[in-house]
Amino acid sequence: MYSGARRVMASAWKVDDRATAELMKRFYQTLLAKPGQSAAAALRSAQLELRKLPAWSAPYYWAAFSLQGDWK
Repeated sequence: MYSGARRVMASAWKVDDRATAELMKRFYQTLLAKPGQSAAAALRSAQLELRKLPAWSAPYYWAAFSLQGDWK
């Protein structure tokens, strides 16, 4: 935040790298595909998508992430 970023996504605990990569991929796909959608909505959408997949359905893989700063 001190470097000028409007928002930062952070995790509350250490998460599997592959699960994080999958979540970030889906987050950015959603964010870029729907320009008017907020980052918070894109994160929620990515989390809900991961939740539906058997390999990543446990909250450990997707629930740790939150946005800090300008969440709009």
